Amino acid sequence: MKISKYSIPVFIIWLLVLPLTAFNQSIMVGAAKRILTPNPLLPISGGIGTPNPVKENKGDLFVRAMVIEKGETIFAIVSVDFLGWTTILGNRSRALIKGIPPENILIGATHTHSAPDPYGFPDMNGKTFADIKYLDGCVQQIADAVNEAIANKQPASLKIAMDEAVGKIAYNYYAPALYDPRCGVIQALATSGPRMGQPIVTLVNYAVHPEVLGNKQGILSPDLCGPLYSKIEKETGGLALFMNGAIGGMVTADTRLEYGKEGQGQKEDNSWEECIRIGELLASESLRIIQKATVLDNPAVFIASRPLTFPVESDIMRYIIQKSSMKYESFSDNKVTTQLNLINIGPAQILTVPGEAMPNVGYYVKRNMNTTMPFLFGLTNDAFGYMLAKVDYQSFKRYEYVTRTSLGEMTAEIYMEQALKLVKESPAATAK
Repeated sequence: MKISKYSIPVFIIWLLVLPLTAFNQSIMVGAAKRILTPNPLLPISGGIGTPNPVKENKGDLFVRAMVIEKGETIFAIVSVDFLGWTTILGNRSRALIKGIPPENILIGATHTHSAPDPYGFPDMNGKTFADIKYLDGCVQQIADAVNEAIANKQPASLKIAMDEAVGKIAYNYYAPALYDPRCGVIQALATSGPRMGQPIVTLVNYAVHPEVLGNKQGILSPDLCGPLYSKIEKETGGLALFMNGAIGGMVTADTRLEYGKEGQGQKEDNSWEECIRIGELLASESLRIIQKATVLDNPAVFIASRPLTFPVESDIMRYIIQKSSMKYESFSDNKVTTQLNLINIGPAQILTVPGEAMPNVGYYVKRNMNTTMPFLFGLTNDAFGYMLAKVDYQSFKRYEYVTRTSLGEMTAEIYMEQALKLVKESPAATAK
């Protein structure tokens, strides 16, 4: 090949420019949502058993999605206002999403106790009550939200922060102070267009049961998540998204009133007004936490996934899996398989949790992650009951319920081992 005297400088310039473009690809972020409120309203489920009838709704149920892309790496973080969301339903949405590898689509449940049954819980006779036609529609709406988020990606910068959320938001029903008060926030800002410098999406990661209303008042609702969404979106103009954390044992909304007379127990405020108070307080704390965070123009991004297999030792959980109308094809030889994800976004590192990890499990995993900003996305990619350390399993009366509704003694042990193995095999989170 003959090279002219004019070709050499151009060739050298091309070599110099290529590395710069390769390493300075901008972050692209898109966000979208869809309403999932059933019309007409459907009975709601707070867990195992027959769903309860409803008479009204307070706020809408949603799927909320954000997509992050940098270079050849692209992934979606998706939140749905349900008690849980199985891989079975999640994989059906993933098959309808174009442009993102299925394993890079994280679908987590907010864990509201005031939404229709997404599990197909069987009763003692094996009868199930989930509305399959409605869930089919949700599968499509989830895919539509992610596909829209992909389509509307735009150049963005990020702000990431973590601090304790202050105020009467959550506590542990079993041991009041045994919960994680840290709130992690990821916010994407537009770097061009008419909303330049304004938020595209604000993600809040905090551990709390959205069960202020519960499933016995006849109210379908996203619970405290609804007011959280509304306040953040009103103040920022961008989408709000909530991902739960390690909420096992029982990290719930702090609806406590003053103690009654001795022997009467604890009084609580389980009203919609209390949902508003807690949701708006968590929203305000999230915006306070993220306000002073440094803007990251070009943070590093990394994602990895691997299968995670658990033995099913609990008779109750085995019965649910075998009799559920969801048809768990991954259930064989008394084992279930799900997916574990790790994501680095700038200084933050995220691990998914396929259930309700106890606070001590969450603390241990966070302490051993390669970051000063450890995020845990609970009830993500699956929601297989409580996850107890083996020393807690069947150890004392207080944990009888969470033991019965756990897959087994080794669930959390397997999770911690595999999650931290993935951490060790992955790069550390970095602000650069």
